Amino acid sequence: MNFIPAGANGLVDCFLLVKAANKKTSSKGDDFLDMTLADKSGEINAKLWSYVPAKDGEYQPGDIVKVRGSVNMYNGAEQLRIEKIRHAQPSDQINAEELVASAEYSGEEMFAELINLAEGFEDADIKAIVTTLLAENKEKLTYWPAAFKMHHAIRGGLMLHTLSIVRLCQKVAELYTFIDKELLMAGAMLHDIAKTIEYEMTPSGLASGYTTRGNLIGHLAEGAMMIRDASNRLGITSEVPMLLEHMVLSHHGEPDFGAAVRPAFIEAEMLSQLDMLDARMYEMKEATLSAQNGEFTGKLWSMDSRKLYNHGREDWEKETKLF
Repeated sequence: MNFIPAGANGLVDCFLLVKAANKKTSSKGDDFLDMTLADKSGEINAKLWSYVPAKDGEYQPGDIVKVRGSVNMYNGAEQLRIEKIRHAQPSDQINAEELVASAEYSGEEMFAELINLAEGFEDADIKAIVTTLLAENKEKLTYWPAAFKMHHAIRGGLMLHTLSIVRLCQKVAELYTFIDKELLMAGAMLHDIAKTIEYEMTPSGLASGYTTRGNLIGHLAEGAMMIRDASNRLGITSEVPMLLEHMVLSHHGEPDFGAAVRPAFIEAEMLSQLDMLDARMYEMKEATLSAQNGEFTGKLWSMDSRKLYNHGREDWEKETKLF
């Protein structure tokens, strides 16, 4: 991990993300705090000796903390010996994107592009539903992850995933001119919007688990209900809300993958396929980054335990080009 020394002898004074925190007891019977701390560059094991919760505070994964201490080598690896630690405060004005994996583009920038595209829709009902739901969920949409652990499970991942699919929709509609382009793009913009309800969040902008509604209802059913509610409030009586609801309910493709129904019209099937494509491309790229040229990754359980080969013919660090 690449800490920037605050002084001589490896001293550091910085903000870090708590990945793990466990109270333990040493062989001498003293309590200590064993932590894994991180920023975008990586992770480091940290120890706070003579730990007193009432004095030093208590910490959970996802917390952002300010630490002061020194980095030393222990058993061939860097270890941070904590001298002082506290929770980050609003007055610290922390930029969480510096501490956690984040989308290549800002959430505000990607959200603004979705709004701009939606406001250009010619179908008045599609335009009203999409712009209303995007505006009502703007705060969360600008930094929410797209997943708890799988694809795009990063700060701003939901917008990155959503806008990536919208860009695919635009390209696909140029080829398959019989597709209803606005309906397809609208379905893409709304297909995961209820993930803003599905996840519990940490202060850093990463998902820490599922909400009660996330466990009991899920984002497909929640998303369809959000569309129905917005349409009723807007007084829309056309078939459009039902089409969008179906696209949200069916975008996982098969019941075995969580779909409430299978896609029953062309735009619904296309959305399901593009959703899978973008998720797979993200997962495969991230996995390939972990392998050296000419080597295979470990088994990926989300892809039927496949191992991916890094042929080294391209730069896997390149970003997804959205603009």
